[in-house]
Amino acid sequence: MPSAGRSVRHPPLRAIIFDLDNCLAPASEVHESLVEPVFAAIRGANRGDVEPDALDAALRDFWVHAFDVVAERHGFTPAMRDAGWRAFSEIEVRAPMRGYGDLDVLPHLGDRRFLVTSGFRRLQESKVRALGIGAHFEELLVDAIEEPDRRGKEWLFVDLMTRHALPRDDVLVVGDNPDSELAAAERLGLRAVQILRPGVVRARATAHVADLAELRAMLDAWP
Repeated sequence: MPSAGRSVRHPPLRAIIFDLDNCLAPASEVHESLVEPVFAAIRGANRGDVEPDALDAALRDFWVHAFDVVAERHGFTPAMRDAGWRAFSEIEVRAPMRGYGDLDVLPHLGDRRFLVTSGFRRLQESKVRALGIGAHFEELLVDAIEEPDRRGKEWLFVDLMTRHALPRDDVLVVGDNPDSELAAAERLGLRAVQILRPGVVRARATAHVADLAELRAMLDAWP
């Protein structure tokens, strides 16, 4: 244990892996009209297996979790899952997105930045284009749930660090979801910062910040 009165020394930080939804942009910024065909398809495929109130709760969960997680958690039937899957795979954002109001801080965070996001590839890539933030990252990786060889964020983190020769002590993961990127970081022994955007429930992480400005201040002060 560190001696009393002595600050904890952290290893140097070279790279930051960011999440997208509810980290850099609210998932709910995608207008509900865009995903209404998905909701309609799921409702249409429901044959009374999921009660109306429970289904409404499940559809609200799409603003927080990926489709496959919601489908499993709320007991979607194969027909509901297939209908939603087909509808989701066809949508993309075409209008500009704003994201959270601190995205101008991104270029000042870390020496190297990577973006790793889960969801349908077409939709997630369109969000990055709509936000205009692609140039701030060396690489965008999508944990694409519709692709048969999907391996998850943990595998993507390892692959990214291997290809870019990044030791674990040099990497920080920034995100909101304790069941996704934060869990993957913990399993790999990576430092993780949970960003507490509105509505995000505080969970275990190396540190917590309210926004990117606070993250920048924390990194500037990090020994």
